[in-house]
Amino acid sequence: MNEKKLIAISKLLRYYILVSTTAAGSGHVSSSLSAVELMATLFFNFYRYDLQNTKNVANDRLIFSKGHASPLFYALYAAIGELSEADLLKLRTFDSSLEGHPSMRFAYTEAATGSLGQGISIALGMALANRLQGVTPEPYIYVLLGDSEMAEGQVWEALQVASYYKLSHIVGIVDVNRLGQRGETMLGWDVKTYAARAEAFGWNAIIVNNGHESKQIQTAYNNALSQEKKPSLIFAKTIKGKGISLLENKEDWHGKSLSVQELREALEEIGDIDTHVSERIHKPKKVLIKRVEKQSSEQLFTKYKKGDTIAVREAYGYALRMLGQRYTDVVALDAEMSNSTSSEEFKRGFPARFFEMFIAEQNMVSTAVGMARSGYKPFVSTFGAFLTRAFDQIRMAQYSNANIKLVGSHVGVSIGKDGPSQMALEDIAMMRSINESVVLYPSDAVSTSQIVKAMYKHVGISYLRMTREKTRVLYDNKDTFFIGGSHIFPADGSADALVVAAGITLHEALFAQERLKKIGVFITVMDCYSIKPLDRSTLRVHAREARCVVTVEDHYVCGGLGEAVQNELSGLPIHIIQLAVRKRPRSGSMDDLLAYEGINADAIVNSVISLTGLHE
Repeated sequence: MNEKKLIAISKLLRYYILVSTTAAGSGHVSSSLSAVELMATLFFNFYRYDLQNTKNVANDRLIFSKGHASPLFYALYAAIGELSEADLLKLRTFDSSLEGHPSMRFAYTEAATGSLGQGISIALGMALANRLQGVTPEPYIYVLLGDSEMAEGQVWEALQVASYYKLSHIVGIVDVNRLGQRGETMLGWDVKTYAARAEAFGWNAIIVNNGHESKQIQTAYNNALSQEKKPSLIFAKTIKGKGISLLENKEDWHGKSLSVQELREALEEIGDIDTHVSERIHKPKKVLIKRVEKQSSEQLFTKYKKGDTIAVREAYGYALRMLGQRYTDVVALDAEMSNSTSSEEFKRGFPARFFEMFIAEQNMVSTAVGMARSGYKPFVSTFGAFLTRAFDQIRMAQYSNANIKLVGSHVGVSIGKDGPSQMALEDIAMMRSINESVVLYPSDAVSTSQIVKAMYKHVGISYLRMTREKTRVLYDNKDTFFIGGSHIFPADGSADALVVAAGITLHEALFAQERLKKIGVFITVMDCYSIKPLDRSTLRVHAREARCVVTVEDHYVCGGLGEAVQNELSGLPIHIIQLAVRKRPRSGSMDDLLAYEGINADAIVNSVISLTGLHE
């Protein structure tokens, strides 16, 4: 597109931004205006996309990491006729797909954004997916960032990993407009320092001194697209609110729209608008898909023997490798913990589909989102305690409809001597709070193997919680486990109480069952391996029969298994005792810590006796 047309398109984009936000009564006008020329030049000169096939692997991708600039995002699609002005005037209304920040309700959104700093990570996942599929030539993934979000640590996590993998088809565009939400950013317009930092992280850094001048912008894109080994970051000096004197480089306009009168004045300032300017974006190039990895011929089987001891994390690694042998869309990501989480077993079998993400959990989760958006099924593993630092990324993943499987090992006080900093004691609560999540907590090798298969088939966010220590195999290889299920170890007589447990505490509950039986007290033990969704019908049947319930978990009381059980039994005349971690843990043996927190067999026995009024 020639410069004259770009100027006309830029005026039209500004018009759409202004009228849509004034109609909405809110929206990020000034942040959208500053990036108009950057995006117009990209969209109409370089971007290649098949509008009729959003899943075309040849498509370039465009991610608005600065999701608050959504009025510009939607304006681009209005300029090519995919949205009408009437559509834009419904911005931010309940029935419109044009939400305040890009969401999956809009057909051309690649991933939900709005929580800053995640765009490069998502692009990283998409670029790895393209490489894994052997797409040639590789399409580009473009990411628009704001200068404020360059303060987010996740951006720099993503930069170093993208550089490590030499993902030259990622192009970041940083809109350096100087002003954040409440004033000047950390570096203001110091694009040289931004560039130096990016170069230090192994990126090709490109400076655009005038981010509103199309020739400079085109030169920058050409530079980025010429790179063969380095990803590129364009740092463009822009003016926030560009084109409207009321807004230009003015503080206290972030997130504010113009009044009707201010809109009239702004449109007069812009001048004549050609609303009939209609441009199309370029179609993608033809690509080849090379088979990067041949299907493995290895035959893997699991045969666990009851009574043997094996860590569930070892069973996880083996089950994941079996999945990889059967399904080529399985990928594994780990944060330098693969020898502890046992995902290295998958790496041994399928090194091309294993991605070392190093100790950068936030970037790892968002990278998995990018891979999931590209059709892969990522299993993401690290210590459960360290997944908590990526909660925001997990929270945002649900809004991208991301089909990711999270795996946290070394959970609870049962990890022993490493101490509380390594103990995941909040993870059930965290993952239960994700609206459509699944939370699974197996107790032995057999149940783990079955649950990993169930996770593969599940669409959405699922979480597997894994005990560190070796545990006794409780189940037969033919036993079945599924999301929303449970397993009952029945009482030998009429049940005096129901004990609900999962993971390590299931073993303690079974020890307690044997001890109580010797004194004529009979308990039913429920393996609640599916904490969310919980097997409500089975729980209520056995709770009604026993009328006394003890829950026991290696997790803090808030948000854990006990609360889930209480919610399901609410309104029933049933006595409930919750055994959970209530004291600050310390280093020690597993047995010492389970006793200290009151979640071992002794505590279960005492609780059952106190509920039933019987004596040991």
